[in-house]
Amino acid sequence: MIKELQLRVDPRTAHFIDAVEELVAKNEGIMRRRLSGVRIVRRSIDARKERVMVNLKVRAYIDEPMRDDFIVPPIVYRPVKDDRQAVVVGAGPGGLFAALRLIELGIKPIVLERGKNVRDRRLDVAAISRLGQVDPDSNYCFGEGGAGAYSDGKLYTRSKKRGSVERILGIFYQHGASENILIDAHPHIGSDKLPGIIENMRNTILNNGGEVHFGTRVTELIINDQREVTGVKSSTGEQFIGPVILATGHSARDVYEMLYDAGVAMEEKGIAVGVRLEHPQHLIDQIQYHRSGGRGDYLPAAEYSFVTQVADRGVYSFCMCPGGIVVPAASEPGQLVVNGMSPSTRGSHWANSGMVVEVRPADVPKRFHEYGILRVMRFQEALEQRAFQMAGNSQCAGAQRMLDFVQGKPSKLIPPSSFAAGLQPSRLDQWLPQFISHRLTKGFKIFDRQARGFLTNEAIVIAVETRTSSPLRITRDSELLHHINFKGLYPCGEGAGYAGGIVSSAIDGERCAEALFQSFNV
Repeated sequence: MIKELQLRVDPRTAHFIDAVEELVAKNEGIMRRRLSGVRIVRRSIDARKERVMVNLKVRAYIDEPMRDDFIVPPIVYRPVKDDRQAVVVGAGPGGLFAALRLIELGIKPIVLERGKNVRDRRLDVAAISRLGQVDPDSNYCFGEGGAGAYSDGKLYTRSKKRGSVERILGIFYQHGASENILIDAHPHIGSDKLPGIIENMRNTILNNGGEVHFGTRVTELIINDQREVTGVKSSTGEQFIGPVILATGHSARDVYEMLYDAGVAMEEKGIAVGVRLEHPQHLIDQIQYHRSGGRGDYLPAAEYSFVTQVADRGVYSFCMCPGGIVVPAASEPGQLVVNGMSPSTRGSHWANSGMVVEVRPADVPKRFHEYGILRVMRFQEALEQRAFQMAGNSQCAGAQRMLDFVQGKPSKLIPPSSFAAGLQPSRLDQWLPQFISHRLTKGFKIFDRQARGFLTNEAIVIAVETRTSSPLRITRDSELLHHINFKGLYPCGEGAGYAGGIVSSAIDGERCAEALFQSFNV
């Protein structure tokens, strides 16, 4: 007999499977020897009350051997023929999952990535912190794996209406991710583990007849007289023929400019702008777990999520990284952008999160209006250039103690930080746009009322966080998913304005691949 049970246990019991099995046997009123095993299929932490508990969904095998029925069956990929092919621009989650789905459907994917492979990319990422050098084609945003490869690998998403989250997690698991991503309520791979998984995905593409081209930046769409996209031209002078899935991420401003010049319809959309907030992790543990001693031996590094409204705009935490580090994420020289990441262990001494304010197109200062639908993008770009200038034209970011920021005071000394490029005191409260800094100040006070001790000078704010989402949406048919005016072009993922994170981008990549497949059969 197999029974699925819901358990609510203390952290120590949840940590040891033997203890879970003993509890199941006791609750079911059976001898322990009748239980061949217990498999945890869902796990979440409830820290809302003083006593922290762990919710478990378990599968108990009574009087019969354990099975592998929990594990997601692997997808069988078969070699594709050369008679049908499609071009996938970008090797982030949207592009990689689109390519894998195309192979399932019998279409050869030709993946074009402007940056380097995920291993070689590490040197360019390191050079930003060590040397202050930004390679515009290989950085935290560009390269195999996209922005997610070196910025945490969080797999939690609320986007469940348009595709199967379980399927996406299963594909990650099939390519080397831990079984834990199938269990945890907030699954996480980690920036140290994700590159190997991405390599395995690339090998699946190559081993089944697909192509992957690095150092190949797309510069032009090939459009026929019927206004149909039939391929692309690249910076290498090559042409690649086939319908195009465009999955270039939310930071490829040159792509937006290329599309704008080609007459591809887009619309401006809001973004969020603010700072990266870093606390000592032990302080977040104390606050979230209601314990002066922190998380103890059996709880993970604590997370938080905050959201409020200030003056009719959202103020919220974004991309929270427990036990993580803050990284310099500019994609062009002369910019300064910060982001966060966590290794799989989440073992650093710090917790960080974006703390951002909703920015609508109407909020963008008038001097940017001359850029038309590109105005939000130009505003975003100008903030990053301003942050670079305020840091002395370097990647040594400006920072201010959190309470000083709220009280409008200079910070003479900045506490130790995970930010390897270095920090310097800066009056962020003065040079950030007032409608941003004012709302952040109010938001921080509200969050401190919800979590006493959150607003503290032990924490620092680091500027500037701008890459929360795409500043444009590339319009597409809501059912057929190709561009509203150009057949053969499938805008995809975060860069197209239809996703927000690894899993939702992967889901959108699969949907675009399926829509493209249908076009072959019309």
